[in-house]
Amino acid sequence: MTVSNDQTSPFTGLQHWYRSPLGRRVAQLEGVRVQQLLSTSFGYFLVQIGLTELCREALATCRIRHQVLLTPTPTPGDAGLTIIGAETDLPLAADSIDAVVLPHTLDFTADPRRVLCEVERVLIPDGRVIVVGFNAVSIWGLWRLVPGSQQMPWCGRFRTAAQIESWLETAGFAIEVREHLLFCPPLRRAYGAGCSPFEALGQRFWPFFGGVYVIRAVKRVATLTPLKPAWSRRCPVLPGAAVRPTTRGNNHG
Repeated sequence: MTVSNDQTSPFTGLQHWYRSPLGRRVAQLEGVRVQQLLSTSFGYFLVQIGLTELCREALATCRIRHQVLLTPTPTPGDAGLTIIGAETDLPLAADSIDAVVLPHTLDFTADPRRVLCEVERVLIPDGRVIVVGFNAVSIWGLWRLVPGSQQMPWCGRFRTAAQIESWLETAGFAIEVREHLLFCPPLRRAYGAGCSPFEALGQRFWPFFGGVYVIRAVKRVATLTPLKPAWSRRCPVLPGAAVRPTTRGNNHG
């Protein structure tokens, strides 16, 4: 049954990879950033679409009251509220969600721009979306060219942060934060204690080449300027104080 789920949903295979030694370390680094970006978010409903391993601890400290997992296939062992549905056709009402987290959702969906349009639809005005994705222009992105390395997660579709930001803006979002991380090569031994100085150097000198980007965007609210009707502009303007009628200058008694 597990094999069947992997074939029908790439998110299940990604879930298994995050339980590997390298995947757990990556999840830890990504989760810290997601947690920090959610620290200023408030509201009633947060929806995470796709992966569960990445944001488990990050969402545990989130101040949004109700947290919902939306997944295309049932995920045994996950506690809390879970909705089974497609990421390209969210079974949620418009303007009803305070925040959405997309942990590598756009890397493994068939129609990422449709997903962003759906997210924009269900978010309330000024609602936030956090996107986590693998960067195509990085050591992690180039690693897929190594023979025999086309397994998870390199079987996904890596993109650049600039491309995702362009899609977000087209869908109706304004970019608030963009960060990169994972500057060490995708080797288990590379993400030990010796990787911290390399991560610090990467953040300072070549931030756009990190293996993972994390973007937070806000749903823009259209401001309308009310226009006065034409007939109101033709009406005479009355003085601030009313004038008492008088009979002076006429022949009425």
